[in-house]
Amino acid sequence: MTPFQDPLSRRGFLGRSAGSLGLMALQHLVSSGRLSGAGPARPDAPSGPLAHRRPKARAVISLFQHGGPSQMDLFDPKPALNRWNGKPYPGGDLEVHFNQQAGNVLGAPFAFRPRGQCGMELSELLPHTGSIADDITLVRSMTTGSVDHESALRILHTGRFLAGLPTLGSWVLYGLGSENENLPAYVVLADPGGLPVDGERNWSSGFLPAVYQGTPFRSGKTPVFHLQTPPGIPAAARRSQLEFLSRLGRHQAALHAPDHSEWQARIAQFETAARMQTAVPEVLDLSGESAATRRLYGLDHPVTAEYGRRCLIARRLVERGVRFVQLFLNGQPWDTHDKNAERLKGLCAMTDQPSAALVQDLKARGLLEETIVLWTGEFGRLPISQGKDGRDHNRHAFSLWVAGGGFKAGHVHGATDEFGYKAVQEVVSVHDFHATLLGQLGLDHAALHFPHEGREASLTDAEVTGARPVPALLA
Repeated sequence: MTPFQDPLSRRGFLGRSAGSLGLMALQHLVSSGRLSGAGPARPDAPSGPLAHRRPKARAVISLFQHGGPSQMDLFDPKPALNRWNGKPYPGGDLEVHFNQQAGNVLGAPFAFRPRGQCGMELSELLPHTGSIADDITLVRSMTTGSVDHESALRILHTGRFLAGLPTLGSWVLYGLGSENENLPAYVVLADPGGLPVDGERNWSSGFLPAVYQGTPFRSGKTPVFHLQTPPGIPAAARRSQLEFLSRLGRHQAALHAPDHSEWQARIAQFETAARMQTAVPEVLDLSGESAATRRLYGLDHPVTAEYGRRCLIARRLVERGVRFVQLFLNGQPWDTHDKNAERLKGLCAMTDQPSAALVQDLKARGLLEETIVLWTGEFGRLPISQGKDGRDHNRHAFSLWVAGGGFKAGHVHGATDEFGYKAVQEVVSVHDFHATLLGQLGLDHAALHFPHEGREASLTDAEVTGARPVPALLA
């Protein structure tokens, strides 16, 4: 009787095997499902890239700002706010999330001034973003479909307000595959302080095969759980263990339906994890970076050091062929329901320099043209006060900026009304932006689909949303 015919369960077999410490650790890894990733040799990966046209970019770095940054305090100057400060809002009805706390018009306490040769007006809280004004596209006319955090997050990340759908990063990876078999192609650089609102759904593969979900990298000495070989296990023994476990896993996968992606993903995870033992420590080791680079990202200052380190790691990841990198913040810090001005000061002090440094560094290394850097939250804020000094949610207008990847540099797109409440010129929905971004990666948003519940599902679902690319955002 071969081992594969033995009716003893895999767990029981491993438990009885001598010298099985490494295998037991790996078995725990499988059962916990804590590792994920994707590579070019995965069984569920497309046989070749699904690019539909020549791409302008090959990678994306998303700097996601949980909570909804206030557009009129940072990116969209509205003098009318200060003229009407403290007075009843004169523009008619507003959609107010916390209507019992709705107040009068709340002025913007921060000065705006033109930056760069393009003259882009930005808040004094963003001096470093101002230094890259000639490299970014600022979209002031974004809109979304929900005023609630969780559903707005899902719209931004998955195109729909429902839970359990694939994220943008998963769709990109599904369409283009990986460029580096030693690293996950979709990496999440999590905040050491904790998970963002909506947790792991922010990087889920949804109904796409599980190999396309994001792989979180943690801060500290163990960026990926269970990656390192346990002490006392020789390298040759470890290789034998992994090979044997791979045989067991493939046999188990063969017993399930061919479309059971969890088993295929777990096998791929082991294969990637073995290669990651060398690749991950190298990419996270910043000791070889110059002092000038470390200063550029603010690693020498406690306020910017942590976020700056993650931005620098993002650059190192895309240098090595990682397709999609996301940075998240703990909780939803940009949700300024109170102390709006005070909290914006702290958040901008933490993120402004590292975000701009990432664009500058990519440009200096000749990587910006092939890398899209996206800075956005899930929605914007209202022109009136919530309570004494806060701002409530606003789905009718928010701002984002994007750099590289063929987007038009030094360009301001769209406009909002006099008070910044509603996008009124060259309106861009989240679905439109998704279609545009996919296009820059060489993917046709309408042709990038996957069979789900009897239909061809896609990120933009253009038949329902009317999504279309926005050529005016492109060079």
